[in-house]
Amino acid sequence: MSTETRDPSQLSFEESLAELEKIVSHLERGDVPLADSIRIYKRGAALKARCESQLKDAQLEVDQIVMGPDGPRTEPAKLGQ
Repeated sequence: MSTETRDPSQLSFEESLAELEKIVSHLERGDVPLADSIRIYKRGAALKARCESQLKDAQLEVDQIVMGPDGPRTEPAKLGQ
């Protein structure tokens, strides 16, 4: 199954970003019929949301890494602060 037919929630960040870049390039050319443009735009919006979610999760993970006297260690995330 190609990435274009898979649910965005099942794609890796890299897959989502690559498909989103293709969509942007395709839409920027301006040669897409209106109905297809709308369908493609919706897919792009879903992929953008997926990328943003994955980046937020990665940032939370990085934020948990604390440099201690013995090197990096992890701590539970302090959410909602």
